[in-house]
Amino acid sequence: MAISKTYSWVVVGLLWIVALLNYLDRQMISTMRPAMEIDIKELQTATYFGYLMSVFLWIYGLMSPFSGLIADRINRKWLIVVSLFVWSAVTFSMGFATNFNQLYVLRALMGVSEALYIPAALSLIADYHGSKTLSLAIGLHMTGFYVGQALGGFGGTIAGIFSWKETFHYLGFIGIAYAVVLGFLLREKRAIRRNELIDKAQKKSSLFTHTGKVLGVLLSNMSFWIILIYFASPSLPGWAIKNWLPTLLSQNLQIPMSQAGPLATITIAVSSLIGVLVGGTISDRWVQTHARGRIFTSAIGLGLTIPALILIAVGGSIASSVLAAILFGIGYGVFDANNMPILCQIVPPEKRATAYGIMNMTGVFAGAFITNQLGKSIDAGNIVSDFVILGAVVLVAIMLQLFFLTPGKNENLFYEK
Repeated sequence: MAISKTYSWVVVGLLWIVALLNYLDRQMISTMRPAMEIDIKELQTATYFGYLMSVFLWIYGLMSPFSGLIADRINRKWLIVVSLFVWSAVTFSMGFATNFNQLYVLRALMGVSEALYIPAALSLIADYHGSKTLSLAIGLHMTGFYVGQALGGFGGTIAGIFSWKETFHYLGFIGIAYAVVLGFLLREKRAIRRNELIDKAQKKSSLFTHTGKVLGVLLSNMSFWIILIYFASPSLPGWAIKNWLPTLLSQNLQIPMSQAGPLATITIAVSSLIGVLVGGTISDRWVQTHARGRIFTSAIGLGLTIPALILIAVGGSIASSVLAAILFGIGYGVFDANNMPILCQIVPPEKRATAYGIMNMTGVFAGAFITNQLGKSIDAGNIVSDFVILGAVVLVAIMLQLFFLTPGKNENLFYEK
């Protein structure tokens, strides 16, 4: 048992590195635009850059439900390893791109490969951790995304020292090498109940029939619909911050991207780390005495993002911008740490990856929409009003969850192994 408990945290550590590479490879391009636009002329306009960023999100979102269905039926270890290998190879290949169309296609391929990761990873972590450690484990894993996002802020700096092509080559090679290492160290685990249900489903139905049954169960659950709305709404400002905060700080504060990128991403990453640690710990304790403890914790965290959005839009100083980024990071970290754990309270183990895949799709589609919209707004000078609207959307999402989402009465039925 001691070895099993130890390895459950080893799994989090192994996947933490994958999460870091997942976000680093996708996000570093957000600060490399000044270097890339010298060779790729279309990137000189925010609208075209928005197209490049959003195509990843559209494809990623479209693939997410399928990746969840796949993860619920096959060995998740190898799904994760192959996913990492493929998106790293795509990152390496981006260093050979010579025009916008090539970059566009490669970003789309990255969306396919990266979408396979997170439903498999989170459901694997959920199978290794019970209710007393689940939020903290999920939260620690999510910090890998934040650190990857923070390191992505140095993409422009590294590209300035070497070149944007070499930057893609180096990071792609690192990911390919780690995929090989992960293949030896990561182990699959299925709860006994989960194995029995999966084997039974695979024997009695085709993938198409099984998919229809799973979707029917999930989409007939009103609580699942509420979670979809709750997950998608904050994804609007979440992706807006990830993709456009470096640009906003550079323009608002009149500083070069080499400074704005690290300032934005490091501040968000550090504060998000604090958010997941605090939010995960509080949630794991609160849920032991109150079934809605995770819901309350998540709502408190998300509430912090509302004033942050307004400050980001109107802030004209480094102090106000950093304060806004800190509030947003802490709040979003608390929110991130509790999404999968809340889902686990209403969805049984054998459907979790599929359910999270659908959630991820709605959130990413929201991100793709807002990425395109903000690109046009920045060109038109309407960014302030857009961020105020995003704050209102978050408020509505909080109210929906607090008033209408009720978790299962016996959460341990799903959590305990």
